[in-house]
Amino acid sequence: MRSGMRRRHWFSLWLLVMLLLVAFSATALAHILVREGSRGPAVRQVQTLLAEQGYLHGAVDGVCGPQTVQAIRAFQQAKGLEVDGICGDGTYYVLSGGGTYEEPEPGTSGAVMYFSASAYSAEDPGLSSHTASGTLVRRGVAAVDPAVIPLGTHLYIPGYGPAVAEDIGYHIRGYRIDLAFDTHAEAMAFGRQEVEVYIQ
Repeated sequence: MRSGMRRRHWFSLWLLVMLLLVAFSATALAHILVREGSRGPAVRQVQTLLAEQGYLHGAVDGVCGPQTVQAIRAFQQAKGLEVDGICGDGTYYVLSGGGTYEEPEPGTSGAVMYFSASAYSAEDPGLSSHTASGTLVRRGVAAVDPAVIPLGTHLYIPGYGPAVAEDIGYHIRGYRIDLAFDTHAEAMAFGRQEVEVYIQ
């Protein structure tokens, strides 16, 4: 009787260990693999890192084409890695400075552009409480150069959130963007930053 209970106990323990090993293996297998023809957020992340480090001079568009493959190869060669033009876990680890790939926050899809961002609010002295589109200045409004981003375009800015291009500004030209906040204090706290802007 005791022997049977012991067997069941050991079997239950063995089963638990096996389930934990399977779960651990599934987690360990989560990885990044960017090669020619790959598309999506992982590609965009790799392209962003390559662009920031001066290896990619083309578009950060989430599509791994020949230019991205060449940039990966150049990076691998410069860092003494196997030069195969594929960004797997090992290459990504070096590319990201020791990080592991994590899925990007929601909203970071679509074409990405880089802007110098400032902030404003309806409470700022000398500013109107209405945008050039006639809407109220509030968080979620972006002032843009319409020659770069047409008015009405939906945007997503990591660290700020969703926004709509509803305003323009005298000093907002080219790759500059002004992000609206609800209060002057919030705008001052934001200051000036370099930001990624995802065109939705």
